[in-house]
Amino acid sequence: MARKSLSTQVWESLSERISSGALAPGAQLPTEAALCDEYGVSRTVVREAVARLRSEGRVIPQQGRGIFVSEAPAQPGFTVSEEALQTLSETIALLELRLSVEVEAAGLCAERRSDAEAAAIRALMEQIDAAHEDPSRVQIHYDYDFHLRIAQASGNAFMLAFLDYLRPWIVPRFQLAHIVGEGSKEAYYARIHAEHERIVAAIESGNGAGAREAMRTHLMNSLGRVRALAAWSGRAAAELGTVEAAKALFAGRPQGVAG
Repeated sequence: MARKSLSTQVWESLSERISSGALAPGAQLPTEAALCDEYGVSRTVVREAVARLRSEGRVIPQQGRGIFVSEAPAQPGFTVSEEALQTLSETIALLELRLSVEVEAAGLCAERRSDAEAAAIRALMEQIDAAHEDPSRVQIHYDYDFHLRIAQASGNAFMLAFLDYLRPWIVPRFQLAHIVGEGSKEAYYARIHAEHERIVAAIESGNGAGAREAMRTHLMNSLGRVRALAAWSGRAAAELGTVEAAKALFAGRPQGVAG
């Protein structure tokens, strides 16, 4: 069985402390920095774990004060578990779900955004796209904050909440190194920037139909890369055996997969 991610381990620990009463209803969670020190993990890991607790209704943020354990029992609702995303086919299904929401969010953003929101979206895009970090450390969905900013400017709080809920499952998936060879790194980033630019230009011009189409193209290209990875995995499983193929996938060895 695949080893649990760090964010899941932190989530499980905090969940147990809430269930046992060690963190009672109304109690404040330790600060982000304190949790990083306690578990020996990064801020990103802590944020993913806390985001999962929030999506379950187990903790509630209070602006300017921190995160507190919910006073009311958590209500069951839509959930995504790490165990449900152990295969590429399930990851593809999650991306398809994301696509269906984000395409409309982009269109609504173009039609409803303020000038300040449009400027903020462009600034964030330029900041993210200028990073050009090493693909061995950057995940496929490195631009998720950009997508959340668009959803925020859509004026639909449910879309933003849903996509924020998906963050722990979208962001840590497969690294760029699995699908982008070193020689094609710059070409990959240039292609992503061009896709982002088309989305932002449509938003700035108030072109809802254009924004929907640009977002659909961007996410379908991302989906295509993961599908290519799934195809490689299937071929490798036939040639190497399932276990060896999985080891190769997570070691970043499928260099033949198109970006």
